[in-house]
Amino acid sequence: MAEAGHLALLRRGWMREQGNGTVARSPVVLDLSGADLRGFDLRSLNLTGANLTGANLEQMDLTGIILTYASLNGAFLVGARLPQAQLTHASLVNAHLANAILSGCDLSHANLIGADLRSAQLHHADLTGANLIGTELRRADLREALLSQADLRRTDLSQALLVHADLGNADLASATLHQAELSYACLYRANLQQANLLQAQLTGAQLQGANLQYANLQAANLRWANLQKANLTGANLQAANFRGATLRRAILDHTNLDAAYLEGAKID
Repeated sequence: MAEAGHLALLRRGWMREQGNGTVARSPVVLDLSGADLRGFDLRSLNLTGANLTGANLEQMDLTGIILTYASLNGAFLVGARLPQAQLTHASLVNAHLANAILSGCDLSHANLIGADLRSAQLHHADLTGANLIGTELRRADLREALLSQADLRRTDLSQALLVHADLGNADLASATLHQAELSYACLYRANLQQANLLQAQLTGAQLQGANLQYANLQAANLRWANLQKANLTGANLQAANFRGATLRRAILDHTNLDAAYLEGAKID
């Protein structure tokens, strides 16, 4: 449970009174676990390392808040607004973030295992090295997001927007990307083994050296995609569109190419 004295610090606006109007960091690590913080003004506050486990922050404006190394496990942030927030190394295990606005947010190396980010806005967010195992990201907006080296195993990215996203060296094994929009995304050396990319849009995507073993790419659109040196062993490519795609030195052993469109594709 939250420390009463720590809630009092927020209620009195202590942190806004320090430094002649500048926002100061709390002198103690705040314990706000389980607290209902709706009605508090937390914009741009420095809550580094704070314990917000299970706290209720739904629909709140948290623009510019600093939550580096904070614990938000199981916190309720549905519809919250966190543009430009700093959540580096924060723990958000099983956090509720559906419809949250996280555009431009720094979530690098954050732990988001099992978090609910359905329809969240993560345009231009930094998720480099983040742990997103089993995270719910259906219909999330991840355009131009940085996801290099992120762990997205078993993550649901169905119908997510990932145009121009950087997923280089990311682990997407067994992830669901059904009807995901990945046009011009960077998936260089990404692990997509057994991923479901049914009807995914991958126009112009960079998939050089990607691992697509046993992936489902049925009816996927891969026009002008670069799959040089990609491993497609056992992949389902039925009715996939490879018009103008580069497949030089790609491994195509035991793939299903029934009804695949290969006109203009570059194959060794």
